[in-house]
Amino acid sequence: MKKLLASLALAAAVFAPGAWAQDAASAPAAAASVAAVAAAPDAASAPAAAAASAPAEAASAAAPAPVPNKGDTTWMMLSTLLVIMMTVPGLALFYGGLVRSKNMLSVLMQVMVTFSLIVVLWVLYGYSFAFTEGNAFIGGTDRLFMKGIWDNVAGTFSNAATFSKGVVIPEIVFAAFQATFAGITACLIVGAFAERIKFSAVLAFMTIWFTFSYLPIAHMVWFWMGPDAYTAAGVVDEMNGKAGLIWQWGALDFAGGTVVHINAAVAGLVGAYMVGKRVGYGREAFTPHSLTLTMVGASLLWVGWFGFNAGSALEANGFAALAFINTFVATAAAVLAWSVGEALHKGKASMLGAASGAVAGLVAITPAAGNVGVGGALVIGVVAGFACLWGVSGLKKLLGADDSLDVFGVHGVGGIIGALLTGVFNSPALGGPSAVGDWVTASMIAPDAYSIASQVWTQAKAVGVTIVWSAVVSVIAYKVVDMTIGLRVSEEEEREGLDISSHGETAYHK
Repeated sequence: MKKLLASLALAAAVFAPGAWAQDAASAPAAAASVAAVAAAPDAASAPAAAAASAPAEAASAAAPAPVPNKGDTTWMMLSTLLVIMMTVPGLALFYGGLVRSKNMLSVLMQVMVTFSLIVVLWVLYGYSFAFTEGNAFIGGTDRLFMKGIWDNVAGTFSNAATFSKGVVIPEIVFAAFQATFAGITACLIVGAFAERIKFSAVLAFMTIWFTFSYLPIAHMVWFWMGPDAYTAAGVVDEMNGKAGLIWQWGALDFAGGTVVHINAAVAGLVGAYMVGKRVGYGREAFTPHSLTLTMVGASLLWVGWFGFNAGSALEANGFAALAFINTFVATAAAVLAWSVGEALHKGKASMLGAASGAVAGLVAITPAAGNVGVGGALVIGVVAGFACLWGVSGLKKLLGADDSLDVFGVHGVGGIIGALLTGVFNSPALGGPSAVGDWVTASMIAPDAYSIASQVWTQAKAVGVTIVWSAVVSVIAYKVVDMTIGLRVSEEEEREGLDISSHGETAYHK
């Protein structure tokens, strides 16, 4: 079990809850504890990272090898299915309803095919570079083509660690769960340049961006050696040194505030600038053709997000339950906040606003799901509702980009808000679960030792690195694609609609 899967609990505190103790073995906590031991902030390894990282290798030689619990395995398989539902059909319908009818199928195709592309790349090399031991920025080649998942010597499947010592799940399940995260992250970007980009350009860009932005960020935030690797104080520094850079800092990210939302949002914003504005933008109305479908898509996203967030605990335990209720509460609070803000600003609350508010709440609670108390989740939801409403109105005008479906306004703003507030509400003084301060004993950081200022600064550094990394990779990727196959369709094809010009079919027949 040399395989050191990474920890997806980017917030040591985030998963700290799940990471501590038995049921707390989630990533955030894990990260935090390690950091404390190492005198570093504490790293919130992503929920998944911890799981795959230090299976049972560090367990005492005399102890029997841990066996996956059927309940944990079932929960993780169900969570994986829920995240697939989030993407296809959830995100596809949410985005599809927001574009004009002549571009409906093009968006559905871009989401579905992009998701499929990323899953294949994940199996070929993505999983290995994200969740195996390499260096502080990228993993190694131990799991290329998923080799080693079946242990020929033992005659059984390899296991991945969770955030509890001595608790494992089948590594193949962990790999599948993480594949869905990579897939939906790439699909989120589609909304920024919808209605004017070449289908082939989408796939070419996604391949480059996934390889050079998603994989390194996922490794930096979520990869660590797992709880069982911390057998004694003397190995702490060595184990910490093998983790991803941002995990070593102690940043908390329970389910992907940086890796998923900020990462994708920055790529989308860069794309909105580099692909250019839609023909007629600012002069013609770009009214959503079916808010009914958008509402259905948002609802599917909300339901599927329980697998996204609660599944990131990697176990069916109390921290999964905490992430579950926080996902429920923060989203509801954001719907109300956005609706109130819209009513105050425009005089009426809209269905589009309510659906957008739901997504804003889901985005913001993602890094905090298992790292904050219910009270903190409520505050995060309210703040996200109002902040993202400004993001799609005031900030969008300031940026001057044609971000078609407000990817940055919702996922960028919401992701940043959630990442920073995770550092605030992870504090025990504010109802948070704190984080593991010592992975050797799996003990938590004492309430009087938790520093909100220090953790928020760590969160801010993680956000900054993600923004810069994704922006640089995105600029290069878009430029390469533009110089080879071109980014956008002709004006004539754009006016005709991408459904017909790119795919030769229409969503609706009159």
